[in-house]
Amino acid sequence: MKAVIPVAGIGSRLRPHTHTQPKSLVPVAGNTILGHIIDRLTGAGLTEFVFIVGYLGDKIVRYVRRHYPDLQATFVVQEPREGLGHALWLAREEFRHDPDGVLILLGDTIVDVDLPALLATPGSVLAVKEVKTPSMFGLVETANGRVSKVVEKPKIPKSNYAMVGLYKLAYPEKLAQALEWLRETDVKTHGEFQLTDALMHMIEEGEVMTTASVDNWFDCGRKETLLEANARLLNTAEFLEGRDYSEFPDAVIIPPVSIGRGCRISQSIIGPNVAIGDKTIIQNTILSDSIIGSYSELRSAVMHDCIVGSDASFRGMNHSLNIGDNTEIDYS
Repeated sequence: MKAVIPVAGIGSRLRPHTHTQPKSLVPVAGNTILGHIIDRLTGAGLTEFVFIVGYLGDKIVRYVRRHYPDLQATFVVQEPREGLGHALWLAREEFRHDPDGVLILLGDTIVDVDLPALLATPGSVLAVKEVKTPSMFGLVETANGRVSKVVEKPKIPKSNYAMVGLYKLAYPEKLAQALEWLRETDVKTHGEFQLTDALMHMIEEGEVMTTASVDNWFDCGRKETLLEANARLLNTAEFLEGRDYSEFPDAVIIPPVSIGRGCRISQSIIGPNVAIGDKTIIQNTILSDSIIGSYSELRSAVMHDCIVGSDASFRGMNHSLNIGDNTEIDYS
């Protein structure tokens, strides 16, 4: 089975970080978003990948070839970008003849699910999770254990089960034909060609689809969910147990944290839920629930819920105070 990963988006909700790199290469929990995705898919046995690139796509190509040289990777360029349905239409010849089906996973999405079990499920499967604001998502309606309808961001939702960006489709040729139908009939939703409309066309043509619930789902295209994903991924045995921080003797490290190679950390309190890139300097700083890029420098700061890019510098304020009785000072 081939894995198709669309990574062409601009990532406007993650600016300014995406001014210089695609959002799928934004760091999280000691890796990149895309790195976590590839590791999970290869861990489930997938070896053939199709990446749909666009914005800063050359960086994604270099990243995959450098970090995953043994991967059977094909790259398709989406330009202009007219929606997920358009992206998959451009890549359709790369997967339409695969007899084992196709797995589609959005390149800014980390899904906590039993992938081997999902891959072993017969037929086509849409991964879903119950949400509180269904009108913001592509939704699935079911009847008699099957998917009866999928709809993209409806004004009046009739379901609160959202598609999380993971699709296992048993018959790639049917998907390719549905994507071609989208283009030929110029069917758009919210001004773009949507995968949701292609899936609905397949259902109307008789394709049987079921759903699989996921434990956790992180749309890493926003700061809040990126930090949430960082905390979730760090809270594993790998980062909680048996880590040696003796190279930072005058720092307090509160797990879980991920600290890159060659970092210099002194007179600081780091953690919990902090990921730090390589060659970063941190001094006189209290840092929690944050992501710090490589080659950065933080001094005299108290920081939480922060994302700091690579090669960035922040210096806070030092104070020498003589404060009398009944005094209140607020720097917030």
